[in-house]
Amino acid sequence: MGRRDPGYPGVALFAVGSEPIDLANMRVAYSSSGGDDAAGKDGVKGNLDPSWLAGDPPWTALFSQWLTEAIDAGVAEPNAMVLGTVDAHGHPSTRTVLCKGADSGGIVFFTGYDSDKGNHLAAVPYASVTFPWIAMERQVHFRGAVEMIPAEQTENYWVKRPRGSQLSAYSSEQSAPIDSRQALEEKAARSAAEFGGPEGEKPVPVPPRWGGYRLVPTEVEFWQGRANRLHNRVRATLADGRWSAVRLQP
Repeated sequence: MGRRDPGYPGVALFAVGSEPIDLANMRVAYSSSGGDDAAGKDGVKGNLDPSWLAGDPPWTALFSQWLTEAIDAGVAEPNAMVLGTVDAHGHPSTRTVLCKGADSGGIVFFTGYDSDKGNHLAAVPYASVTFPWIAMERQVHFRGAVEMIPAEQTENYWVKRPRGSQLSAYSSEQSAPIDSRQALEEKAARSAAEFGGPEGEKPVPVPPRWGGYRLVPTEVEFWQGRANRLHNRVRATLADGRWSAVRLQP
């Protein structure tokens, strides 16, 4: 499994076969040159600056630009984001979900209301999401209150989903235990048969306890990788109805 490195107390060096993985000494190089002309993997020579934020709210234009560039660069699942929630006991949890909507109103995703994240949001309706475009040396973090979206908006999204995804969502009691993979597949097959099979024409309805959430941001932070871990961070914050932006130290 792993061993302790005496040079790094408390740091486990996990092994693959007989070779240890020295996490403490693992390094990935970022932009090799410094100054205003430094260009990392994002290809941008200029350093991220608060003046880059524009629009209403001021994070929208840059986020749209970075998302588009991630898509154009072929980043795998560019709309994937890490969602962080907190349960009723204050214990945090993170998982990767897909962003299915983004505009001036916030960030939209879908899940089961009785899933772990759904239960967390019922107890503490506040969350964070991170878009980790590491291949481009970029990240964007959102923090804010979370609200359910109207049922008609969920329906509008649901009818656009592939039928297989509809059937899987309909058959799954998300986050609930199940005995085996075989039991899961049999349960999914029963749901598929109910609606005429995977290739059937009978519409699959929105599951009763499934729908969308919108994170309404009050903080949006942009991160741009630079050499020697002297990264660029810019945070936009909403307070008293007004947005402001500042540079943060890395």
